[in-house]
Amino acid sequence: MLYRTHLGRRKVGIAVEDRVLSLIRVKYNTFSSSQKEVADYVLNHAEDVMMHTLSEIAEACHVSETTVLRFLHKIHFKSYQLFRISLTRDLSKEHNHTISEDVKAGDTEGQIMQKIITATMASLKDSLAVIDADSLHGFVDRILGAQRVLIIGVGASAAVALDLFHKLIKLGVSAVQENDPHLINILASDLTEKDFLIVVSHSGESREVLDGTHLARENHCAVGAITSYSKSTLSHASDYVLCSSSLETRYRSDAMTSRIIQLVIVDILYVSIVTRLGKSIFPQIYKTRMAVAKNKT
Repeated sequence: MLYRTHLGRRKVGIAVEDRVLSLIRVKYNTFSSSQKEVADYVLNHAEDVMMHTLSEIAEACHVSETTVLRFLHKIHFKSYQLFRISLTRDLSKEHNHTISEDVKAGDTEGQIMQKIITATMASLKDSLAVIDADSLHGFVDRILGAQRVLIIGVGASAAVALDLFHKLIKLGVSAVQENDPHLINILASDLTEKDFLIVVSHSGESREVLDGTHLARENHCAVGAITSYSKSTLSHASDYVLCSSSLETRYRSDAMTSRIIQLVIVDILYVSIVTRLGKSIFPQIYKTRMAVAKNKT
């Protein structure tokens, strides 16, 4: 079932009954402080919320009923009743193991193409409200000021980490990229307060990168995260967080939309660094381009 928001704008491809808790996590950074109180309560007491009235939710969160309704509108629900029904369905149905929750059995290749592209475009638009400008500024400062930059990511996130690595070394940044858990720990344990660790993780809960993050923190190394969830363990352990907006569930193995947005974040970082450095970086960019061109026939 597709849902029309209270503004009449169709959220194409979002099956709301499958997405309540995931959508709250995705939208978390867009909530006001009082709305975050409601979000935290729902995320931590989802089973109880199914049995509560609107007034009981407001009382439990120490906010007004109006605040709860505004929170619901932020996640595209017209009423508390519709929200509670969708949450109940979300918690009661078995998890649907599919590559994309928008794609249904029997969809043609053309329909699959339209649904995937539409969902990606919606997430890219949402990312404008999610990516924090202050964290972006901090990322650029740390990259330019670091003695060494270590970039880590495992699984699908390794591709994003590798792309960032390629872009930084083209600018003459002393960077290293790693996706092997053992090597991540070795390299992270050698970082100091003069270095910068960049961690790429969709869920922000991957044990391999969290171990490296904790080792870097023990050495007082600053940490920047590129992730999808602002309330993840990685986000809480990081000094700077660049959140991508994703319509996927938290532990989906193929985090397709999230990876695309994270690649866009990498491009934003690259262009921001080039802009910060100005014309002085042009000879370095030219030198690396010529070096690559020599390998082309």
